[in-house]
Amino acid sequence: MSVVIDHRPGRQQQQRQSAEAPKVRRDPAPSRLKYRLERMWLRPLYRRVVRIGLPAFLLAMTAGIWLSDETRRARLNDGIAAIVDKVQNREEFQVRMMTIEGASPAVDKALRGMLPVDLPASSFEIDLTALRLQVMQLDAVESIDLRIKPGGILSAVVQERVPALLWRNARGIDMLDKDGHRVASVTSRATRKELPLIAGEGADLHTDEALALIDAAGPILPRFRGLVRRGERRWDMILDHGQRIMLPEEGAVIALEAVIARNRADDMLGRDISVIDLRDPARPVLRLGVDARNTIRAAQGLPALGPDGQILDEQKGG
Repeated sequence: MSVVIDHRPGRQQQQRQSAEAPKVRRDPAPSRLKYRLERMWLRPLYRRVVRIGLPAFLLAMTAGIWLSDETRRARLNDGIAAIVDKVQNREEFQVRMMTIEGASPAVDKALRGMLPVDLPASSFEIDLTALRLQVMQLDAVESIDLRIKPGGILSAVVQERVPALLWRNARGIDMLDKDGHRVASVTSRATRKELPLIAGEGADLHTDEALALIDAAGPILPRFRGLVRRGERRWDMILDHGQRIMLPEEGAVIALEAVIARNRADDMLGRDISVIDLRDPARPVLRLGVDARNTIRAAQGLPALGPDGQILDEQKGG
């Protein structure tokens, strides 16, 4: 190690002592306070509080102090309302007309009456979801597609239920679709005489079976007058001339097909038979009409029967 010698009096001895004295190194370890702060900064919660919580608290406190004044709050609310109103009433958000496709005149009129606002109006004032739920409450509507198209057009594409049956019940006569949903009411059967008639309590819950029976009755449909639900368990098929086919609870379609096959073979339904009882398919029962019964009774020398099945008075009968 080189030593610079200073020739000034008294400096040589000081330089020699300082060169020979050991150099004191600085301790690299942090202070206790710095160590604790560094350990706290390693905790995720502490970092979140400092980076997020503290600024959020200061911001919320500043906003709370500013909003504590009622005048400033009213001015802020008025400003926000004005901005919202200005945006909602922009030309591109205006609905000017409504088009309806696939709806009958009655449904068209009802749908337009359900529109919550008068057109033209802002599209923000028309809640399409609420309007759809309201329209779906109409019996005649099966589905509806509502949307706002470019050009300010509110489009409604309606699919109405297709009437398949007339149901006579205690309240009157209702039209039903193939699934038994009510479509509308009619004043009389003549209003929709092309639709087959069913009657009885619970008949609307078994429209699928009723339609299957009507389809199976193809050869005798010209004589078909209706189906009556009995005890909410089974069907009676009513034909013209008062003939009745009493069908079983299970396998009604198969039983009816058997009757039609027998009729095709020997014209059973063309005879004087008032009731064909198939409630027990293993033991079918035929009930003869009054004329046939009187023919048999006459051959046996018995008095004739009246239309009500009672024996006629001999004088009246003569």
